Amino acid sequence: MRYNVRGENIEVTPALREYVEKKLSKLNRYFTTTPDANVHVNLKTYTDKKAKVEVTIPMPNLVLRAEEVNDDMYAAIDLITDKLERQIRKHKTKINRKLREKGSINDLFVTNGNNNNDVKSVEEDNELEIVRQKSFTLKPMDSEEAILQMNLLGHNFYVFTNAETNRTSVVYRRKDGRYGLIEAQ
Repeated sequence: MRYNVRGENIEVTPALREYVEKKLSKLNRYFTTTPDANVHVNLKTYTDKKAKVEVTIPMPNLVLRAEEVNDDMYAAIDLITDKLERQIRKHKTKINRKLREKGSINDLFVTNGNNNNDVKSVEEDNELEIVRQKSFTLKPMDSEEAILQMNLLGHNFYVFTNAETNRTSVVYRRKDGRYGLIEAQ
């Protein structure tokens, strides 16, 4: 993996960079090819001085992403490594099967017969069943009106046609309480 360690409101010391690289290098054993890893180390300067770590690993057919907030930067790095490892184990069998169905010869994740997590992943695959389907007409509006509609409905997201661009868009409520906008291309 190649690492891009950035700090926001914190200087990334060689010791911190080395710790991030050491922890995330443990994920290499799950991949058949070496992915790029973009590691963002953030320390927010709130009154509680919490550390926020974000990790994104983009790959050809998949993006692994996790974030963790903790009082201790090193503890947050440990927790995020565990979180990414759980994501990989959970989706390993499902993703490899889908790649084989598309005609890809190579698997993305390493498979070995001694790993009991593969059986668990196949069982969890059944949990991805769609239990409700809904269709609706998209009303043209601006993003502010879409946020108001989302809040009126009590939802965390709202799909609409952006009146300015005439494209399908989504507004959503972020964890920090602010709002985000996703636009289709």
